[in-house]
Amino acid sequence: MFVAYAVVTILAAAAAFAATGFDIVKAEQVHETMRGYGLPRWTLNPLAILKALGGLGLLIGLAYPPLGLTAALCLVLYFLGAEITIVRAKLYADIAYPMPYLLLSAGSLALFAYA
Repeated sequence: MFVAYAVVTILAAAAAFAATGFDIVKAEQVHETMRGYGLPRWTLNPLAILKALGGLGLLIGLAYPPLGLTAALCLVLYFLGAEITIVRAKLYADIAYPMPYLLLSAGSLALFAYA
């Protein structure tokens, strides 16, 4: 079962890094989207850093499990917060965007118990 946990965790970390990269490369587009959600412009960098640290924590957690558990839980909460933010802004067309990240993080968290 460790192999499944490792694969899902590596995919979740890669997804978190990809989301962070998108925030950096497409910053103006992301700022525009975040403005639609009612978030101030300054929040992009701290949120991108949190995603990157979550991905790093997942990878380090393969060697030090308490950190992996914490990172997975924090990423689940982060992406749940993203979903709630989208719902509060009533921009339902965007609700699918955070879902793959949320599911991968939740998968890592769920499989942790069996690893």
